[in-house]
Amino acid sequence: MESLRLLIGTIELRPYVFIFFAVYLAIAITSIGLKRTVIFTALAYTIAFLCEYNSSHGDSGIPFGVYRYIQSTQGRELWIAGVPFMDSLSFTFLSFVSYRLAILLLSPPRNDKMAPLDNRLNVLLVAALAGFLMMYLDIIIDPVTLQGKKWFLGEIYYYPNGGAYFGVTLANFAGWFVVCLIIVLVFSAIDSRLAGGPRPMGVRQFPFQWLSPAALYFGILGFNLWVTFRIGETTMGLAGLFISLPLLLLLGLSLRRA
Repeated sequence: MESLRLLIGTIELRPYVFIFFAVYLAIAITSIGLKRTVIFTALAYTIAFLCEYNSSHGDSGIPFGVYRYIQSTQGRELWIAGVPFMDSLSFTFLSFVSYRLAILLLSPPRNDKMAPLDNRLNVLLVAALAGFLMMYLDIIIDPVTLQGKKWFLGEIYYYPNGGAYFGVTLANFAGWFVVCLIIVLVFSAIDSRLAGGPRPMGVRQFPFQWLSPAALYFGILGFNLWVTFRIGETTMGLAGLFISLPLLLLLGLSLRRA
């Protein structure tokens, strides 16, 4: 009962996280099926949690660099072994949209459908690009998250030794790349064993379905940029906006090819 109360408290404190999570579930289930969505969600959460626990509790800083959580919401939201539940949960939809956007950029849709991956080289390439796209998101997300005391997120963590990019360590960006890379590679290995058989439960087709992961990706990016400007961090916001433009251009070129 206590865990349920804390979970409800987490939803009340972090509604934006669960809105993104719900949209992710809708996109994932209709595109890859319920079973694969459950597998991806459990896999991404577990890998993210283990990595966050190691970086926030140990001194090795692997893979995100050394940081520490501030348990200011302890007793109000769900924490798992000193790690906020919503933090690791965010990696599920962040890694998924990065993964599917990577496929979109590398394999433009044919007849309103994404082209399938057909060999191991493509899987490695997709995983690397997904990791890069995930890191790209973090360049926007982490600086404004670090300023959580200025908005409704609250102050939940800090870097003991500071960081080079608006207080964020460069190791953190590398960590996001590595974590997404691992998630995609492990999921792809599992997914290859699930190939064939009847149509997966939950899969549906609708117009421009292939664009939905990109829409969620840029929705998350836009939300964080909006918060950045809203709290008065203009320099940080302009930096994030400038960094985002090449990715928007790349997506536009991919859509034109499609």
